[in-house]
Amino acid sequence: MCIPCCICVSTSEVVLVERCGKFDRMIPAGLGVVICPCEQNAGSVSFRVQQLDVRVETKTKDNVFVSTVVSIQYQVIREKVYQAFYSLTNTQQQITAHVYDVMRSQLPTLELDAVFEAKEDLALAVKNALQETMSEYGYQILQALITDIDPDQRVKQAMNEINSAKRLKFAVAEKAEGQKILQVKSAEAEAEAKYLSGVGVSKQRKAIVDGLRTSIVDFSDGVKGASSKDVMDLLLLTQYFDCLRDVGSGRHCKTTFVPGGMGGTGMRNSLLVADAAKLS
Repeated sequence: MCIPCCICVSTSEVVLVERCGKFDRMIPAGLGVVICPCEQNAGSVSFRVQQLDVRVETKTKDNVFVSTVVSIQYQVIREKVYQAFYSLTNTQQQITAHVYDVMRSQLPTLELDAVFEAKEDLALAVKNALQETMSEYGYQILQALITDIDPDQRVKQAMNEINSAKRLKFAVAEKAEGQKILQVKSAEAEAEAKYLSGVGVSKQRKAIVDGLRTSIVDFSDGVKGASSKDVMDLLLLTQYFDCLRDVGSGRHCKTTFVPGGMGGTGMRNSLLVADAAKLS
């Protein structure tokens, strides 16, 4: 005796019904009827997007073991529900095997640094390989993503140290270049200061000489019988007394003047002796 039984099918799913062990029909989302015991619910297929994360460990061209995580996003093709349900016993195991095959054939051809750069190429190779195979079984591959590349901890530490050393080398070079520029600019400034100081001293001495020349000419014209030698002696003596006055009036003066001659005669006595010897 056959009894009709109601069955509820969820949204984005389809139920496959078998009659006496043979596929008969598919029941879409909503309320369906199964004639028991001749018909039975063989199973359901979901049209939702599914994701499978596959971790693959292999070595690179430079003999560094790397663990990568490949995320596969796939979906059942609505027109191929029969193939998706009856062709494969374990869909995820089939996808995992293909991911292993592609990754373990591609990674050994690349060095570690190139693996990080070729992540998009690896993902595309995995997607193309899966798309070609899984479409026959009723599945479409939406995306293949390389979500993680994890080398050995010691290798990561070595890479970080290499990067740190490069940055430190660059920083030292920049610091040395800055010190070089600073020293060059300091030397240029010092040279310019000395040049300007020399120009100032030269102008000062020229002004002194011009003033002395004018004083000598005016004194010689105003005092009859006075020679240029007399005027120079008088000026030197005057400057000598001016020097003593300036030094003695200094707030923190600790300078002591001693006679400059071997016989204890100063500049004043030397001038008087010279004049006396000339008159005699």
